Amino acid sequence: MKKIKYYRIKITYLISALFFAITVMSCNRHSEPEHGHDHVDNLQLTSYGDDFELYVEATPFVAGQESEILAHFTRLDNFKPLREGRVTANLVAGTDTVEQTLESPTRPGVFKFTLKPGKKGDAKLVFHVKTSDKISQLTVEGITVFADEHDAVHAAEEAVITSSNSAVFTKEQSWKVDFATEQVRREPFGQVIRAIGQIQPSPGDERIVTAKTGGIVLFPGDNVVEGKAIGAGQTLFAIDGSSMADNNLSVRFSEAQNEYNRAKAEYDRKAELAKEKIVSQSELLRVKTEMDNARVNFNNLQKNFSAGKQSVNSPIGGFITGVLVRNGEYAAAGQPVLKVSQNKDLFVKAELRPKYFEKLNQISTVTFRLLENKATYTLEELNGRIVSFGKSADIANPLLPVVFQIDNRAGFLPGSFIEMFIKTQAQGEVLTVANEAIVEEMGNYFVYVQLTPELFEKRPVKRGQTDGLRTEITAGVSEVERVVSKGAILVKLAQAAGAIDVHSGHVH
Repeated sequence: MKKIKYYRIKITYLISALFFAITVMSCNRHSEPEHGHDHVDNLQLTSYGDDFELYVEATPFVAGQESEILAHFTRLDNFKPLREGRVTANLVAGTDTVEQTLESPTRPGVFKFTLKPGKKGDAKLVFHVKTSDKISQLTVEGITVFADEHDAVHAAEEAVITSSNSAVFTKEQSWKVDFATEQVRREPFGQVIRAIGQIQPSPGDERIVTAKTGGIVLFPGDNVVEGKAIGAGQTLFAIDGSSMADNNLSVRFSEAQNEYNRAKAEYDRKAELAKEKIVSQSELLRVKTEMDNARVNFNNLQKNFSAGKQSVNSPIGGFITGVLVRNGEYAAAGQPVLKVSQNKDLFVKAELRPKYFEKLNQISTVTFRLLENKATYTLEELNGRIVSFGKSADIANPLLPVVFQIDNRAGFLPGSFIEMFIKTQAQGEVLTVANEAIVEEMGNYFVYVQLTPELFEKRPVKRGQTDGLRTEITAGVSEVERVVSKGAILVKLAQAAGAIDVHSGHVH
């Protein structure tokens, strides 16, 4: 008991000491001079080209003094760092230009330059990026080269971007995850009709394989099941009619063979008589026609007939989508036995309320979203088109059918259901962001607006309608702003991880 009491006292003491240390550090921090220059704020500069995002952190520019420039290059196609390339940095102030070329990054995506401006005045930074396939240029305008260091430092302090509700997410962090930003778009955005559609095989994409004659259905092996891949011309099953009392295949085959042999012998005999003018040409033509008909009938049975069975082959390559007769079951001539589908062309059918009837002839596109994994595809990506829509409704089914035809490029399963966002032609333009940009929190919706490529402000927004890929924003952002379009939840987690220090970020 004494030991337990001793440890309790020790833990209490340690907690008190830690609290005291934090308090002292806090007091010391707040007692620092407000305008002290022990910490010099870096300039934070951003530029976008066709291929790269450029984020620059630089010490203030003073004529005659070296300035360190840390340039971060991010590829816009995947928001990953530039790993290989030659970069030239030019600081242009009037007619005075200083430059430095680096053959490779200091570390992936980061180039560290040192430039000494010669003259004060307005300036700009120009970067030339040479990769294996092209040369890109990025320019940062609005830079000032100061004559006095004190003025440069104060200008940098005033230019620091801060926000009370922001998150730091460094380039090194964003390069390691699935992350992207985009500019808020103003674009045409019509009415969106949400519906659930059913995927159906296209009539031209599916075949019903039937029994060619009556008999017992025999499948080759035990693997004739739904989903099995088959090739065009592959044998699917056989019809065994050898044991049937009526329409016996063996009897039919023998009859056809005997008839062909008789007709051929008759033709050969009369052909010899025709040479002696004993048989007329019309009679010879008649027996030749009989022989030809008998040969066609015999060849047809011979091609598909073997050991008392008739083989049935697949007319197309694809997959078995339905087994309609069990192995060993009798099937009459013409009875469906198997369903085969190529599963390439599909129909998607949705049923809409009659109130949308006037909008159906204004459909411009559709976004399809899988219910299982939320993957989305546009009508254009699937090479799709609208096939038809209902022109009337009845009491039994008051809904209006709308049918789209698509290529099955995404592995859709016929018979399954899919979420649809049917977009009509736009009457005006609205602001939109990617659906992934929106973060929900306690029933409210936010986006992370980029202040710098490493600092993002959490901004409440009001949503409009969505087409499954993008969402209309009615309030909260402007079209000149950039937002996190991919990885917003990661920025949210970074914000929740701790308090924000505007000077945090890189260790140079």
